[in-house]
Amino acid sequence: MKQLFVILIASLFAGSTQATIVDRPNPSTLAPLLASYYELKNALVNSDANTAASAAADLLKAVNGVDVKTLSAGEQKAFASLQGKLSLDARHISEVKNLSHQREHFASLSLNMHLLAKAARLSDQPIYADYCPMKKTYWLSADATIKNPYFGKEMLTCGQVKETIK
Repeated sequence: MKQLFVILIASLFAGSTQATIVDRPNPSTLAPLLASYYELKNALVNSDANTAASAAADLLKAVNGVDVKTLSAGEQKAFASLQGKLSLDARHISEVKNLSHQREHFASLSLNMHLLAKAARLSDQPIYADYCPMKKTYWLSADATIKNPYFGKEMLTCGQVKETIK
């Protein structure tokens, strides 16, 4: 009888531990989106259309692969409202090898990633929202150093950090 009681208590404890883990927001679930976004941004900084297309394809897979059940209610709501937009821009960037066309869609993608970064926990590290005054749009970066993806080497350091998302 005593063993049965111990087993019952242990199983109840194990069940409550699992529920706690599932209910907690899990930044690692959305982290692949940000990692793929950064790869895409870096390819555009380097004016490499082929690598940008490949990184965008990885981003598209990451967006489509998010297990929304692991997200908090707030993260689910934010992601659901942006998933289609993120997919659309990532797909367009992945399908073309024209750098200026990729950069057009990157601007839209960046605005939506910025909204997601503000609503959901994408990283344990700071995310820098940088602004390009020439294009009048933003991009996200893991580094406070400006490396402009809209102009690449032509105007690499054009822009400024407008916000730090922690």
